[in-house]
Amino acid sequence: MRAFSSYHPSVLLIYFASVLLITMFTTHPLLLAAAFLGGICFCALLERPRVFLHSMLFYIPLFALIALTNPLFSHNGETVLFFLSGNPVTFEAFLYGVAMGAMFVSVLHWFKCCNRIMTSDKMLFLFGEMVPKLSLLLSSALRFVPLFQRQFVKISQTQKAMGMYSQDSYVDKIKSGSNVFQTMLSWSLENAMDTGTSMRARGYGVHKRSSFAVFRFAKRDAVMLALILVLSACTLSGTFVFGEVFAYYPRLSKIQLDASTGTACVAFLILCFLPFLIEMEEKLRWKYYRSKI
Repeated sequence: MRAFSSYHPSVLLIYFASVLLITMFTTHPLLLAAAFLGGICFCALLERPRVFLHSMLFYIPLFALIALTNPLFSHNGETVLFFLSGNPVTFEAFLYGVAMGAMFVSVLHWFKCCNRIMTSDKMLFLFGEMVPKLSLLLSSALRFVPLFQRQFVKISQTQKAMGMYSQDSYVDKIKSGSNVFQTMLSWSLENAMDTGTSMRARGYGVHKRSSFAVFRFAKRDAVMLALILVLSACTLSGTFVFGEVFAYYPRLSKIQLDASTGTACVAFLILCFLPFLIEMEEKLRWKYYRSKI
């Protein structure tokens, strides 16, 4: 079991909710940089190096696309870099596109980390008694993603083994992809109907059911929850309450590291790198114990 995922599910849910909400509603470049680097570092620990590097081939062009297309559609700002088809391309619009690209990629990485940490049993533990149908839907959706990927690979390999679409032309690739998508669509609908029928036959959600859970709220969970709440409160108070809102238009605001803003940036940096530090500490401890054998 990973070190960070061994905490209580309620603590993990509050952590991811705090990081995601702050990341989605802030425009400060230092906070976005902290969320961006923290999400990437945490994903690098959760995934295999080859899978992580392969996923970056999607996120890097996505980041560049958002950063470069924003100044083409938004012409606000005072610093004009050049004119394109008679429309000004401003430096402020480019920096705003960079900020939005960092925010979008950061949110995707944190959602990926949340999907890896918040497993279906944790979701059922948190929401099973309150909203059983919603918890079933969430757990089924989280479980359906890896099943969909494995089934997609099986169907593609089966078609190749049958000699279908053996050529490397773009037409064959498009035909193969469309056929696999149609097959996956029918398979997913059939699988969803079977799951719903099976759960209805078991009487899920009809009456209040007793449940067994292996999760216990311990002292270390209380300490971690208090740390998350304190860091989140420092970030929110220093950024949205006492600090000034960072503006990109019409003139770029200066980054002023006063007491409130500096405290917010340091607190959010610690909050974003908290799982990374916990995982690294666990790995170093494990290597130390192995060296003593």
